[in-house]
Amino acid sequence: MTPTRVAEFCDRYGLRVPILSSPMAGACPPALAAAVAGAGGMGAAGVVLDTPERIAAWTAEFRAASDGPFQLNLWVPDEPVDDPARIAAAAAFLERFGTPGPPAGPAPVYAEQCEAALAARPTAVSSIMGLFEPEYVERLHDAGVAWFACATTLDDALAAQDAGADVVVAQGMEAGGHRGTFDQAAAEATSVGLFALVPRLVDHLDVPVVAAGGIADGRGVAAALALGASAVQVGTALLRTPELGIPTEWSDSLDGLAPEATVTTRAYTGRLARAAPTPYVTAWREPGAPLPAPYPEQRVMVAGLRRGEPRGVDRANHWAGQSAALARPEPAGEVVARMWEEARALLG
Repeated sequence: MTPTRVAEFCDRYGLRVPILSSPMAGACPPALAAAVAGAGGMGAAGVVLDTPERIAAWTAEFRAASDGPFQLNLWVPDEPVDDPARIAAAAAFLERFGTPGPPAGPAPVYAEQCEAALAARPTAVSSIMGLFEPEYVERLHDAGVAWFACATTLDDALAAQDAGADVVVAQGMEAGGHRGTFDQAAAEATSVGLFALVPRLVDHLDVPVVAAGGIADGRGVAAALALGASAVQVGTALLRTPELGIPTEWSDSLDGLAPEATVTTRAYTGRLARAAPTPYVTAWREPGAPLPAPYPEQRVMVAGLRRGEPRGVDRANHWAGQSAALARPEPAGEVVARMWEEARALLG
């Protein structure tokens, strides 16, 4: 590890420790972000499901609890998939899991989310599954807001750097939740482990690299920094913290979960993501099961079931990285402090 590289990153983004909270949509309450920031790291919120009003409210609540750094994460939309037969087959299969509830309101508008994220003036606005438009990048930089771009391949990382990204978040295939591959149709085939991806990116990029995926203790932090990362981003390691307060069923599914037991699935949203193998998720892998509907139709249909009378659909998406067994039910600040203390001891 080059101490100067890590120190420069921390100084640039107001960190005391090079650990960022992963922006997990639906699982990033302000209390969690404030706890991570209070421990010297960077808090985060995934706002793909949030209206501008909710983004502003989250930011206000975070700032009432912390003056630390934080990022807001946006999903870059892709071209919709027009496949009525696939949607109909998935809808018929979903009938076994419950009865839909009342319709939801309109989905948040991406352009409005971008404006709300900029207006919040976070430390960084981060992207996943694509690139921001040049005009938006320019406006971020004019406002003193950094752009952190998630990438799963060198080609995507180079494209992000060329487009003006200040930091590239290297997401390994071990990561829980959604995979940040730009071409979502190729997500299943894009499976690069973090400790192959990090040096690959570090050797070819001029911007700092943050390592994400499968890091849940100080050993992972030390390894990532030794391979050239300037910081790490952790999500699964924080899932069982009291500040997050995920449902008991989800927390229990992580307890002792073996790396090889986690699965990648499109069953929750239509986009590929890593999760625990719940009966609902496993059902979509049975012989004869249809493909889940494309995004966002699958997400909308699953959300409709949750508003109704579910007979077998998970009440929450049971996201789980391959490090799930290392997640502990202890305060988030203690998790961050312990990880950095362990890493420093290993790095000398």
